[in-house]
Amino acid sequence: MLELPHTSTIEGNAIRWGRLGNGPALVAIHGTPFSSQVWRRIVPLLSDRRTVYYFDLAGYGVSEMRDGQDVSLGVQNRILAALFREWELDRPDVLAHDFGGATALRAYYLDGLRYRSLTIFDAVALAPWGSPFVQHVRQHEAAFSGMPDYMHCALLKAYLQTAAHNPLSEEALDVYGNPWLGPVGQPAFYRQIAQMDQKYTDEVQERYGRMDCPVQVLWGEQDQWIPRERGLALTSLISDLPLIAVADAGHLVQEDRPEAIVAAVLKHIELAGAPRR
Repeated sequence: MLELPHTSTIEGNAIRWGRLGNGPALVAIHGTPFSSQVWRRIVPLLSDRRTVYYFDLAGYGVSEMRDGQDVSLGVQNRILAALFREWELDRPDVLAHDFGGATALRAYYLDGLRYRSLTIFDAVALAPWGSPFVQHVRQHEAAFSGMPDYMHCALLKAYLQTAAHNPLSEEALDVYGNPWLGPVGQPAFYRQIAQMDQKYTDEVQERYGRMDCPVQVLWGEQDQWIPRERGLALTSLISDLPLIAVADAGHLVQEDRPEAIVAAVLKHIELAGAPRR
């Protein structure tokens, strides 16, 4: 497990974060409904070449969860920008997944953050998005938040499994599920779903264009949450490189094919350091 020993208070949110390794900075940004623990098998393999910064988004993992909290995509990019300032980062490499991808893109196009390279995969970035389950929860958040524990646990495990192409281990289900249990975690789980609003990608989507750093887009070939066609469309907008399709992987590539992410990042950061022609 990755350790997150540091806490930063940003816009009233206690954000937990950690750092591992040596060398130039790399920032890893997780998605929903996960936490920075998605990188637990990836960060150690990058830490001999990069100082990897990782954190739990507001309202996720071990970061603060509370009633009435704004955990939408509208706040996450501002938190990322504040962390960049606190960490005194200038053009780090960035690795981003799902909502982390949306956060990295919003921070680039809206907040002026700049990256040395960007590796983005299975990102929430282009409309339409939001499954029927998400839409149902948005309409009935209170009912879901108050359901009995055993029902919530069963629903949570089933939902997490749909993110992966291969069966998730009990360890993975515990890692991703435990933050969403109990009197604080259960309502927080449905709170973040209720705040999933396509307006946060709509307001930046028209700004997408070639970024001023090397960008590579990966996509799980069996992603049931966001189809690969969406990845191809995103690639055509922000990258000069072809999309990398990851075989035998669903949306949660970190569990299905973590080695594919490590290999892609190592190759990409080497490319980013090569002279441009």
